[in-house]
Amino acid sequence: MDYLELNCNMYPFSKWATDIFSSMLADAGYESFVDTETGTLAYIPKVYFNAEILKDIANNDIFNGISIQFKKKVIKQQNWNAVWESNFAPVIVNDKCIIKAPFHDVKKTYPYEILIEPKMSFGTGHHETTSLIIENILELDFTGKTVLDMGCGTAILAILASMRNAKHITAIDNDLWAYNNSIENIKKNNINNIEVHHGDAKLIKGKYYDIILANINRNILLEDIKKYAACMETGAILILSGIYTTDMNIIKSECNKYRLKFNSLREKNKWAAASFVMS
Repeated sequence: MDYLELNCNMYPFSKWATDIFSSMLADAGYESFVDTETGTLAYIPKVYFNAEILKDIANNDIFNGISIQFKKKVIKQQNWNAVWESNFAPVIVNDKCIIKAPFHDVKKTYPYEILIEPKMSFGTGHHETTSLIIENILELDFTGKTVLDMGCGTAILAILASMRNAKHITAIDNDLWAYNNSIENIKKNNINNIEVHHGDAKLIKGKYYDIILANINRNILLEDIKKYAACMETGAILILSGIYTTDMNIIKSECNKYRLKFNSLREKNKWAAASFVMS
C-alpha cells in the first residue's frame, strides 16, 4: 500500500498549534508523525486521503492567525524504513530510559533500553504524551502488578512496565499495523509476559488490572473511562494521556462519576498525563 506524506508548515511556527494539528490529523486517520522545524510530516494511506477533511482541520478557529501550507508526496511502502531511518532519533527520558531503533548506535548505557522498529505505529516516544507516561512509569512501583496498556501503539509502555517488574501486561490496539508491530517489538526486547490483542476496550470486560495506561485521545477516553473503572479495584491506578491541559476539567468530571480520585498531573507543551486512583 502506498502512503501519502503530507508536509505541513506553519507560519508563524507554533509548537502547541503543531501538536494540536497533529492530534486532529490522527483523529482523521493519519498514522504517524515526524516533527520538523516548521511543522510536521504526517503519513496516511494514500487511499484514505481526504482533501476536504484536511481543509476543515486547517480552517479550525484554533489556528486563527496561523497560515498552514501543505506539500504532498507519495511514499512507496518499500521506502518507509528509509524514511524513518532519516528522521527517527533516539528518545531519552529523565536519563533513565532510552528508546532506540536497530539502526541507532548509542554508546552510553541506560537503566532501561527499549528497542523498537517504529514503522507506521504511533508511539516512538517522541510525542509528549508518551514521554509523560514514561515518566510516571519510572516513578511507580510495578513489581508484581497486572497492567493494561490500552492503545499500545508500538508497545513501548507495555515493554517498560515489564522491565519495571510487572507480573503480566495486556496490550491492546485497534490498528492492525500497531498490533503486529507491538508483537515484533516485544520479541525484540525478549519480553515474555505481554499479551497483545487487536481490538478495543470491549476486550477488557470482566478483567481486572492494578495499573491501566491509556494514551489515546480525549473523545475515546471519555467514552471508555467507565470501562476502565469496571476493571479496577480499590487502590488501582489509571494513567490517562493523549489529552491537553485544557481537557482536564472534563476528564476529572468523568472520572469522579466512577470513584476515580485525581492523584497527579504532568504537563509538557500543553499536553497532559493525569493519574487517578480507585477509591
